[in-house]
Amino acid sequence: MTLRSDAAALLDDLVALRRDLHRIPEIGLHLPRTQERVLAALDGLPLEVSLGKNLSSITGVLRGGKPGGTVLLRSDMDALPVTEASGEEFSSTLDGAMHACGHDLHTAGLVGAARLLAARKDELPGDVVFMFQPGEEGWDGAGHMIDEGVLTASGRHVDAAYGLHVSAASYAKGQFVARPGTLMAASGALEVRVRGDGGHGSSPHDARDPIPAACEMVTALQTMVTRTFDVFDPVVITVGSFHAGTRRNIIPDDAVFEATLRSFSPEVAARVGERAVRVCEGIAQAHGLDVDVTYEPEYPATVNDAAAYDFVAATIRDVFGDERFTEMADPITGSEDFSRVLERVPGAYLFLGACPADPESAPDNHSPRARFDDSVLGDGAALLAELAVRRLADLAG
Repeated sequence: MTLRSDAAALLDDLVALRRDLHRIPEIGLHLPRTQERVLAALDGLPLEVSLGKNLSSITGVLRGGKPGGTVLLRSDMDALPVTEASGEEFSSTLDGAMHACGHDLHTAGLVGAARLLAARKDELPGDVVFMFQPGEEGWDGAGHMIDEGVLTASGRHVDAAYGLHVSAASYAKGQFVARPGTLMAASGALEVRVRGDGGHGSSPHDARDPIPAACEMVTALQTMVTRTFDVFDPVVITVGSFHAGTRRNIIPDDAVFEATLRSFSPEVAARVGERAVRVCEGIAQAHGLDVDVTYEPEYPATVNDAAAYDFVAATIRDVFGDERFTEMADPITGSEDFSRVLERVPGAYLFLGACPADPESAPDNHSPRARFDDSVLGDGAALLAELAVRRLADLAG
């Protein structure tokens, strides 16, 4: 029996697990109910299981029957602060929390890969580390798990790492998509508080109005992008939060906004925050205002090792056929903390289409209306297991 056919036999169980997880979404680094259900799904497998000290992570180590290298397979488990409007009969039971990014599918898929590989452990020349990670959505769960030793959980540093992410739109159901080199952007967070002196809206000359200066900063940041950075090494800045004032005739004391900054190379990622801070400080000074500006780098760019990408592409084509794999022309501007792993380990990350409708018009990941076709779970689990089997064989020579 092949891994793919064995995965098909697991599909009903994986779908049931995914839907159970979907009903109880949890946000952040601490996911006690999710952790409990994943541990139950792994119960009985020959895994060495350890739990996170400062987060609800699960690390499982499968010891192969022969000596060899170590491969890591990863899933993220956390949800988003979104109130679900998908209409699924297994929708979230919690207001303000939803698996709108498909992490419930990732988790169920990795459980499937663990079951497939456990059934073959005696044949494996080496070990497999299963990384069940909370806190991907802005909490740097991967960084926390690395700090707690996930990359050396088997007793030696892992040799290769792989993960996949489902997509509710853009790609046809069952299509695997990736590219060599930079796959996803680096991200950083800019927070700005412009401080003035409030007053009456009819007499702005008697106040120090922070709102026009803050608005000028928002537009100047866009000009900075086009006049400072090479169009072929792009930067994206989006102000997603802007707050000031209480009524139309009151000048407030301050105005506050937050922006996300995305870039694709280490050189630009190192410069963009410093330049953004300088722009905001300069405008505040020109208007005679005070300003507090902070920039925090978040995740580095997600970069696929070239050889690992070739290996993944060849494996997909061999197992599923040429038509099931597409090479992306360009990276995407989303960010991903699996980049922390790929900074330290040769590996690759890829996407799997899970759109149940027309991918060009379907609601995308993070939408409250996002829906995912969980029939792709079998193939996702089979691919993760296949990558581990083949890479361990390569490492064994």
